Amino acid sequence: MFRRRRRDEEPEKNLEPTDEETVAAEESGADEPGEQESAAVSHGGPWDAGADSIPEMERVDFGAIQVPIAEGIEHQLNIEDAEQDAQGNLVGGNFVAVTVVTGESGLQLQAFAAPKKSGLWDELREEIAEEIKQAQGETQEAEGPFGTELHAMVPVAIPEELKDQVPPEVAEQGFGWQPVRFLGVDGPRWFLRGVVQGAALQDPEQARAVEEIFANVVVVRGDDPMPPRELLALSLPAGAQQAMGEPGQEDGEDGGSPFNPFERGPEITEVR
Repeated sequence: MFRRRRRDEEPEKNLEPTDEETVAAEESGADEPGEQESAAVSHGGPWDAGADSIPEMERVDFGAIQVPIAEGIEHQLNIEDAEQDAQGNLVGGNFVAVTVVTGESGLQLQAFAAPKKSGLWDELREEIAEEIKQAQGETQEAEGPFGTELHAMVPVAIPEELKDQVPPEVAEQGFGWQPVRFLGVDGPRWFLRGVVQGAALQDPEQARAVEEIFANVVVVRGDDPMPPRELLALSLPAGAQQAMGEPGQEDGEDGGSPFNPFERGPEITEVR
């Protein structure tokens, strides 16, 4: 639900929660499997593709991550750097995230390469909190089913079509406040981030549904050496081109732009 801004400064635009650009590899050398104990072990998931006890269930294979299939769940591949052809169709671009929509809730998933002897989540939480603070938002750490989480209240632009549905003073300032929940799990040489938005932030039943999806994700790290923080490659599931449409079109009205946790998307209902 949109709330009136409590500070005078204008929030920054296009706030990014983490630095997804490739960084230099650590001096320790190339990654080797098996040198980091997965934090996921403590709660049973998300799962590493090499684990022996992965729960059997149907999943969609997006390359680096395999996402559970269930009734009422919609999967979307998010794309960036796409171009439009003469007919207005998106061509090219890079898959950067998978968004799972269930009910009135959304869960964005991204997997990254991580150092072989340490995780990323403690460091990234601090960076996310600092960027939100710089944008005049608020954050608070909390303990959840996957360890430490980051709960945030972030500034979000109010779409023109919604300005007549909010208080006049909020519509005039052009933005409101929206809650976001960041989940993070360090696995063996990978890090999985989940960004929760929508009704799951207030509805316990929808929150459990989102958490179950996150817990049953399988991460396929691969054996190739990669710099820490490099995004693990996503791909369109085999045989799904016709069912899901051309790459980027499944993102809906936003023309295939990446899911932005600080912006209300066309498929995800805002928090009431």
